[in-house]
Amino acid sequence: DLSLLRFISAELTRGYFLEHNEAKYTERRERVYTCMRIPKELEKLMFFGIFLCLDAFLYVFTLLPLRVFLAMFRFITLPCYGLRDRRLLQPAQVCDMLKGVILVICYFMMHYVDYSMMYHLIRGQSVIKLYIIYNMLEVADRLISSFGQDILDALYWTATEPKERKRAHIGVIPHFFMAVLYVFLHAILIMVQATTLNVAFNSHNKSLLTIMMSNNFVEIKGSVFKKFEKNNLFQMSNSDIKERFTNYVLLLIVCLRNMEQFSWNPDHFWVLFPDVCMVVASEIAVDIVKHAFITKFNDITADV
Repeated sequence: DLSLLRFISAELTRGYFLEHNEAKYTERRERVYTCMRIPKELEKLMFFGIFLCLDAFLYVFTLLPLRVFLAMFRFITLPCYGLRDRRLLQPAQVCDMLKGVILVICYFMMHYVDYSMMYHLIRGQSVIKLYIIYNMLEVADRLISSFGQDILDALYWTATEPKERKRAHIGVIPHFFMAVLYVFLHAILIMVQATTLNVAFNSHNKSLLTIMMSNNFVEIKGSVFKKFEKNNLFQMSNSDIKERFTNYVLLLIVCLRNMEQFSWNPDHFWVLFPDVCMVVASEIAVDIVKHAFITKFNDITADV
């Protein structure tokens, strides 16, 4: 006989036979352990990757000038020793010279960019416009970075590849001007990003900063539910490392710019410090959640 009393009695006394599905529940427990290990393993990777980015960044201002000096010294003193080799300079020295010249030219070109006018122009925009601008800058940064690396590599190969005819060297000139234009435009883009972030920090209601932080969480929606292989996860991790390093540099620029405006008063730094911590914490939280769920949904171990 079916009755409400017997139904309640059966519900109160029925058991769970978990041992019959041992493999299923063991796998789910391992998924929990993997998600708990992700923060530690991810931050180890990020720590290592950020130091690689820092090494590459500082190389441009420390070792590269010395390498350019050595290449110029070899070029000047070569007639004293005679031409034993067909090449005036080694390929690495040619690339160093090109990097140095591009850096110096773009440095002087950036002097003609008025930062103050750019700041007030951006500050005069509405919050929603600035949010759209910042999103467009992020997308443009990724696209330009990818294409710009190809431009630079094409320049280096064109300048160092074996050439049978002397007029083949003329091909370096258009590649060189393209590389200078790319570096100059990318530098302006980074400056506009820094300026937009600076406006967000200096706005009274902090609404723009909150919107920009919430933009990170939209990234979770766009990536968590996609199919990822190990190689795809590696590429995404590289992108996250570069993005986090770029954000740290932008935050440093904003802090230095604000400290300069207040005559390097240390009290003003503690006014900025909570906002800086908030931006960094949101970036770390988004990366952890994103990687944890990607590894969970795609059955990738934390060791990867």
